[in-house]
Amino acid sequence: MGNKIPVSVLVVIYTKIGEVLLLNRADHPGYWQSVTGSCDYIDEPLEEAACREVREETGLNCQEFELHNWHWQQVYEIYPHWRHRYADGVIHNTEHVFGLCLPTRQPIVLAPREHIDYVWLPIDEAARQCFSDTNRAAVLKVKECLVNLL
Repeated sequence: MGNKIPVSVLVVIYTKIGEVLLLNRADHPGYWQSVTGSCDYIDEPLEEAACREVREETGLNCQEFELHNWHWQQVYEIYPHWRHRYADGVIHNTEHVFGLCLPTRQPIVLAPREHIDYVWLPIDEAARQCFSDTNRAAVLKVKECLVNLL
């Protein structure tokens, strides 16, 4: 396996009544997050990467719901304990944020090598549970999405 590409997607999965899905990382129990993952190849379309990661990590099919590219990206410093996955000298990642709006909670099928548990939480509580600042900021954007549904 080669080096990870420092371009990723983050998909906040939420219901129309404001519940947010968080996943507990298998490699760091207690690190709660949304669906995330690096692009598999340099030119992988972001929507394709987002749908692939959602399917791999939750078993959900994006085409059955409302996937929205929020056209928002965040650049962050890669945690030191994960830098070995990238080429030497790579310390920043560019994360593209998406939202996946579900009508109601859906059954989740976790990828056991990636996550050990999941939970549905109200937006503010989900934001507090996120281990990363960028994920926290993305979860809080769900409020804007829900206002636009009205």
